Amino acid sequence: MAEATSTDPRTGEVVETVAPHTADSEVDRICRAAAQAAPELAARDRLWRAGMLEAVAQALEEDRPGLVPLADRESALGRTRLDGELTRTAHQFRAFAAHVRKGAYLEAAVDRPADTPMGPRPDVRRMLLPLGPVAVFGASNFPLAFSVPGGDTASALAAGCPVVVKAHPAHPATSERAFTLIERAARDAGAPEGTLGLVHGMEAGTALVRHHSIRAAAFTGSTRGGRALFDLACSRPDPIPFYGELGSVNPLAVTPGAARARTEQIAEGAVASFTQGAGQFCTKPGLILLPADRAGRDLAQAMAERVADLPAQTLLAASIRDAYGEGSREGSGTRLLAQGLPADGSGWSVPVRLLAAEASSLDPHQVQECFGPTALVVFYDGPDELHRLLRDLPPSLAASVFSEPDEGELRARLQDTLWTRTGRIVYDGYPTGVAVTGAMHHGGPWPATTNALHTSVGTTAIRRFLRPMAWQNAPQDVLPDELRDHPVHPVPRREG
Repeated sequence: MAEATSTDPRTGEVVETVAPHTADSEVDRICRAAAQAAPELAARDRLWRAGMLEAVAQALEEDRPGLVPLADRESALGRTRLDGELTRTAHQFRAFAAHVRKGAYLEAAVDRPADTPMGPRPDVRRMLLPLGPVAVFGASNFPLAFSVPGGDTASALAAGCPVVVKAHPAHPATSERAFTLIERAARDAGAPEGTLGLVHGMEAGTALVRHHSIRAAAFTGSTRGGRALFDLACSRPDPIPFYGELGSVNPLAVTPGAARARTEQIAEGAVASFTQGAGQFCTKPGLILLPADRAGRDLAQAMAERVADLPAQTLLAASIRDAYGEGSREGSGTRLLAQGLPADGSGWSVPVRLLAAEASSLDPHQVQECFGPTALVVFYDGPDELHRLLRDLPPSLAASVFSEPDEGELRARLQDTLWTRTGRIVYDGYPTGVAVTGAMHHGGPWPATTNALHTSVGTTAIRRFLRPMAWQNAPQDVLPDELRDHPVHPVPRREG
């Protein structure tokens, strides 16, 4: 039987065998346990669920000395970065706990009997209920914030749904340790058996999406892998929602005025952003659009000078390294503008690369995301060509605009184009930081995601794992507490 092995990206050597790939029979057992836990978990009151989320956050933080070094050994992302990632993850669980306590996410509504122009209206009450067991696919680039622990797991548990996680093969040992922590914390808080499950292996992931007990799936990864699972979810006898975060090039547009006024500042910030985390952020600004005038060329040269001094960076996996080699090469219409210090050949290390192209020789429809420390500078000739580029590029998770106060007309025109092409517009800043807030939207039109209506970051992410239910002329004793005339734990609700 195939096995999940833990590899050190810095050396490329296998450190340990973590677990066998999960057999179909075991996937079936785990999914059935999740289905059995679902009604009991959904019936628990919100305050208990909030306490469980807080217990998970505490368990993760208490194991910081063990979890962070292990995640670093499997990802080479650095302990400082991973320490912050663990803090973010604990914050997410606590943020969802507070969100659940307030109860506004339930969208509770009560329409009492009344005479209307359409005739007598019955008593109708509505709120959102847990969808059922959720499959979560761990991401390679966030072993602590988008994998076994993280936003998808936190939001599904907050909604009242059991979670079965498919561990990412890049960090199976971290996945096992994190799973043990959060499963024990949930169980100690009183969660029913089957609330959390973990599987390993590609075939197990396929079986997970196909299993009749799974009611939704959340995925962060490649367009190819996500599309295959999305099609599988849609082709089931009972199709389920599939929330996939896929590829995104995230354009960063610099206006002529900004290029002149902030040459060095933008050069420094852009290089720092596209190389952060070895360029393995889904929000990396992979396409930097500069004016084809003297100021734009000077800005590109300032970026190239910074890139030339950067050391090689270690990627998460051999497959990402190989894809980087292909995606960061010179090609039709593109040229190498600068390259950092060479890799020493150990592990999955690669040099930083900055490519360049003229907009007139670039086919925007062919621009694809390249995971790793690389970006493509594109020189545009005037506002019309910039508008055409942004209109024709693949949709993205985020887009950035750098402009000056006297360029309001151009800025407004860019926004008119971008709001149909992206999920977040960042002004005079970089998209690689994604705040965990109620107002954050981390999503976008295909191929950025499979569902542009929802976010995978922030408290609104809970909405993916809830469904509406209405009660008509229902006796008080069968209504959820939140919809009764005198609830024990009141929530904001619309009264009509």
